[in-house]
Amino acid sequence: MTVAAASFLGFVIAQRLFELWLARRNTARLLAKGAVEHGAAHYPFMVALHASWVLALVWFGHDQELRLGWLALYAVLQVFRVWILATLGRRWTTRVIVSGEPLVARGPFRLISHPNYALVVAEIAVAPMVLGLGGMALIFTLLNAAMLWIRVRSENRALAPYRDP
Repeated sequence: MTVAAASFLGFVIAQRLFELWLARRNTARLLAKGAVEHGAAHYPFMVALHASWVLALVWFGHDQELRLGWLALYAVLQVFRVWILATLGRRWTTRVIVSGEPLVARGPFRLISHPNYALVVAEIAVAPMVLGLGGMALIFTLLNAAMLWIRVRSENRALAPYRDP
């Protein structure tokens, strides 16, 4: 394993583990306050897709050299990630949780309706490219598109009563 690939992969794994911890904490807090989960049936498939993506990155990318242009783009995406997490704060989770509070309309949500999904689409394509894995980027982008088709429809239905007419 190259040191650069190991460092990049270690960052991706640590970031995903931190997000799972944060999401679990926020989900528990929201549900304890009476929020309701929607679309839970598809959640295990989404987890399996993302876990497979990380495993494939490690399996196929552990001995690859980093492509610095793609790495720079990945770094920019992480700034977008922090902006999204900071904007949602305790409301950020990996599940579709509806609390009845007004929808967030500041930060990146002023610009696009699903910024976290846009970020994940970009990351699923860009991270493999950092390691020169174009085929993997294509395959997981297509799989993620199918998952997001289900996920976004579920979330839009759950949030429809809270959107302005």
